Amino acid sequence: MILQNLESGLKKIYGNGSLVLNNQLQRYQDLIDQFEGKFKKGRNYLFSVPGRTEISGNHTDHNNGKVLAASINLDTIAVAGINDDNKVVLFSEGYEKAFEVSLNNLKPVKEEEGSTSALIRGIAYKLGHLGYRIGGFNACVKSDVLPGAGLSSSAAIEVLIGSVFNNLYNNGRILPETLAVVGQFAENNYFGKPCGLMDQMACATGGIISLDFEDPGKPKIKKINFDFKEQAYQLLIVDIGASHADLTEDYAAIPNEMKAVANLLGGKTCKDVDREGLLGNLIELRGKTGDRAILRALHFLNENLRVDEQIKALENNNFPLFLSLVNASGDSSFKWLQNVYSLKNSREQGIGLALALTEMFIQMNCRGKGACRVHGGGFAGTIQVFLPIEQTEKFIKFMEPVFGKNKIMALFIRPYGAMRLN
Repeated sequence: MILQNLESGLKKIYGNGSLVLNNQLQRYQDLIDQFEGKFKKGRNYLFSVPGRTEISGNHTDHNNGKVLAASINLDTIAVAGINDDNKVVLFSEGYEKAFEVSLNNLKPVKEEEGSTSALIRGIAYKLGHLGYRIGGFNACVKSDVLPGAGLSSSAAIEVLIGSVFNNLYNNGRILPETLAVVGQFAENNYFGKPCGLMDQMACATGGIISLDFEDPGKPKIKKINFDFKEQAYQLLIVDIGASHADLTEDYAAIPNEMKAVANLLGGKTCKDVDREGLLGNLIELRGKTGDRAILRALHFLNENLRVDEQIKALENNNFPLFLSLVNASGDSSFKWLQNVYSLKNSREQGIGLALALTEMFIQMNCRGKGACRVHGGGFAGTIQVFLPIEQTEKFIKFMEPVFGKNKIMALFIRPYGAMRLN
């Protein structure tokens, strides 16, 4: 396979920089070599699916709210080709053995829960159930979407598997939105992890998008045309390096408490609640749900409005207003949503420390012109930062002694979602 013929496609994804392009060419070539060393030679295809960043709408999707998200330049890539065995054989970087799934049995397998095999089986089942063709393929996969960093490594691999089925057996006619729904189905019902649809949708569609989950099965999607670099600003993620272990209860409590408030006010989710109704029933709510649940419901209501305001700010090219709303989102997440640290381990507050240091840096070096917020699920993981580009290297040097080398990632928004490159 001659990669030089793919340079124009790679430039679309990764930019025009010669060093970056050469690194990506080598990355793809290494994967092709691996594939050709494991499987018979034949017609093979290259795929790329981006990770994603949540720009606003912290913990709103699970209560049918609104989200602003974007795909990023970090991606999961694959080389894949058809086989005649009616099974999927997938080698993934970091795993010695292949994930091997027979397509003759597409029922959930309990022993596969939490594995890539479960995702393959679930995606194949859902695509077939929707009337699309499925069939065997061989693949080699690698990713620079770091797991546990809030950039949706799991959603990227789900959309990637769906994209291979789409292109090898369906002539690429399956819509990105459908690939996202299929990936979510597999994660919920085969992998064994409850999740919303935001991650898969952002990975599949690409660019900056707003999502309204009023109908969670068919969210309203709107593309936002905006480039942070045209504002001379850099988007960064700081990975604090904390473990997500034992945080399941913390994550589950947020949607459960929001829904408890909604249920007492006659709704199913916080999308069914208005601020006046909530404030008019505070005494009853405090006695039945507790104060934290009320604060989390109020966060939802205000964050939903904030997403609309941020969309307008970007569409009107009002970047200072956008930054102030990013900071407001972070402030609400810290004070009202309360997903910055776990009450089970109050000594470990890496997210809070990262936010405090970043706020200090912005005040000292950027005259207050910047923004930061907790990113994604919270409690552990990452924070999101917007800084003037000229301050990027200084910020990285400021934060690395605390959080470690390669823990501060400068990202850019990728305008393309799931892609077949040849």
